[in-house]
Amino acid sequence: MSYRILLFLVVLVLVEHASLTPAPLQIVIEEPSHTEAIRNVEKMQNLTRTNFEHLQMLSNRSRYVARSCKEIRDRYNEHKDGLYYLTTTNGMVYQTFCDMTTVGGGWTLVASVHENNVYGKCSVGDRWSSQQGNDANLPDGDGNWSNRNTFGSVEGATSDDFKNPGYYDIVGEDMSVWHVPNNFPLEHWNLAALLRYHTDNRFLRLYGGNLFQLFKYCIGGGGYFYPSQCGDFPSFEWDGYGTGQGWSATKEITEAAVLLFYR
Repeated sequence: MSYRILLFLVVLVLVEHASLTPAPLQIVIEEPSHTEAIRNVEKMQNLTRTNFEHLQMLSNRSRYVARSCKEIRDRYNEHKDGLYYLTTTNGMVYQTFCDMTTVGGGWTLVASVHENNVYGKCSVGDRWSSQQGNDANLPDGDGNWSNRNTFGSVEGATSDDFKNPGYYDIVGEDMSVWHVPNNFPLEHWNLAALLRYHTDNRFLRLYGGNLFQLFKYCIGGGGYFYPSQCGDFPSFEWDGYGTGQGWSATKEITEAAVLLFYR
């Protein structure tokens, strides 16, 4: 009997010792191939190298005097998409994106509508509807469709709401709309756009030349909706978020920023 007890204790000690002894650490070093290493170095060099010629070209654009991208196209014969400086009638200088290639170019980015949280109903970030909740006593919401408030940055227009002085200062005739996936960098907007469309009937001439004047004709509609539809993109998800059925857009469209241009 004592032999069996002694044998049991020996086995128990051995098992306990084995459980407490850490397994040897095995590290596998994955070395990139020579070709991959060269490619990684070149990629890093391209990211860190300053293109002074390109920066000089962008800096030269700051000398242009124009209220819209169309005027820059016509006065300075510019036909490249990218960032340009514009000046309002009051002398305020600001930077925005110009689409110089679509249907003759001359399109000025004046705003973007970006939904930061489709589940938040008229919550923080819903600048184009209301950030103060769904309130019948505040039918205009934040009122940004019909005021001179500006916000955001042009390079962040697919990551947050954006509105520049051109929204109310430029007098245009037509509009262009791009649906660009959220967070895409500016240099890839054109190719990344899920949808791009524009008017050609000069309808803005009937409403003062811009959305600022057009929305003066509207009453409400900015901050009070059917309870489940309050937000910047209420009409996109009437029949469910991202279903693409009935009155709902696809998930790709709902999760894309809407860029608004004048010409």
